[in-house]
Amino acid sequence: MMSDFAHGTPQEFWRPPTPMAAGEVVVREAIPLMAEVCPHCGTEFLLGSRYCHACGRRRPDAAQAGAHADAAVIARLWEKAVTHTRSVLTGIPWSRMRTWITAPTWLRHLHFHEIQRRVGLSTASLIAFFLGLGCAGGALLVGLLTARTLVDWQAIQVYRVEWLLAAAVCFVAGILLKKPSGN
Repeated sequence: MMSDFAHGTPQEFWRPPTPMAAGEVVVREAIPLMAEVCPHCGTEFLLGSRYCHACGRRRPDAAQAGAHADAAVIARLWEKAVTHTRSVLTGIPWSRMRTWITAPTWLRHLHFHEIQRRVGLSTASLIAFFLGLGCAGGALLVGLLTARTLVDWQAIQVYRVEWLLAAAVCFVAGILLKKPSGN
């Protein structure tokens, strides 16, 4: 009776399809899309499942397995680079490097305590002053943004106002934190 249903079908009907290229049969390697065994517990995955029925972990793709191998190669290369760099750096005579590299003499004027002594502000007041200068600089840098529409221009102006308001708050805080002078 089954022969009646398959009457008139070609002979190759039950064979798997193979692509033909210029009269030759092209054989493709079968690359599995999913792993067969759970890497965590070792249980075989059920057919078509995305998760392991034993431990509940997600089923890794075959591409992820290749990515793990690539990550191991990269980790080994990184470890080699770190050990090589460490061996090079340990060979440098660091005690003699201090005599080779010297800071300019004018750089001492930019030291925090030197500025504090010259200006005569307390530490908190000077920090608030520097924050105010930073906010004022932020207001200037916001002006570098380009506006294409009126709405963009208005948004930039709002940002600039916010930066200037923050600068004003920092300067007022610096004034309030200043120690009274001993007149």
